[in-house]
Amino acid sequence: MKLKLLLGTLMFTAFTANAQVATLNENFDGFTTGTGAAWPQNGWSKVVPPGAGPFIYADGTTDKYAQFYTLMAPNTPGYLITPHIVAPDGTKSLKFTYSMTTGSAGTGTLEIGLVSAATTAGTAAFTSISPVYALNSATEQTVTINVPASANQYIAFKFIGSVQHAALQIDDVIYGSSSTLAVSDHVKSKQEVRFAVSSDNTALEFIFKQEPKKVQIYSAAGQKAAEGKLKGHQFDISGLQTGTYYMLVETAEGSVVKSKFIKK
Repeated sequence: MKLKLLLGTLMFTAFTANAQVATLNENFDGFTTGTGAAWPQNGWSKVVPPGAGPFIYADGTTDKYAQFYTLMAPNTPGYLITPHIVAPDGTKSLKFTYSMTTGSAGTGTLEIGLVSAATTAGTAAFTSISPVYALNSATEQTVTINVPASANQYIAFKFIGSVQHAALQIDDVIYGSSSTLAVSDHVKSKQEVRFAVSSDNTALEFIFKQEPKKVQIYSAAGQKAAEGKLKGHQFDISGLQTGTYYMLVETAEGSVVKSKFIKK
């Protein structure tokens, strides 16, 4: 009987270890803090070279976060890797906050990509899905990016510190079906149009199953400000002034979706 119970426990453990998740909602508050904590934690992993840095660990007290610390290894990447997700199909988005930690000795960068495994070999094939974000301020920035369809089933946060003792952090990671993105407020179509303004305010980033035919943008005064097709999943708004705009999107099926956004 004991042998059967033990075998059942081992089988359950193996199944759990290989389980895939469809969504993520992680604020790191349940993590054990400090560089000596055992990983993985809550399904999250880290990949860092051996030696005097960099380190990735949970920090904070009542409001914890994931921290990257170069120690003596500037310009050396470290990877914070999500749990094993269901293969992305292009309909989900990733939202998170990032900043330079108060007291950091210098700046760094953050880039998001997809990897094949939470291992050194897996990160060697890191495929970027985001801009390179500059971590040069202790003010938190929140961004939302589209996650494209891919056979790679891990999302990796790639940190690089520019100097020794640079400290950088992320928090409030949400991966899901774009509920965090702006959604059309007047739908005459069976197709939902989801979008977000890019972190640098130069483009609208869309999620869709079928690419829209055309996008038209109007100012608050009703003047047409831009018109055209998407390039990839983006529409260029770099030429627009700051302000509120209204948008008409002609879907692949010929219906029109109306929404609005604010360019900062």
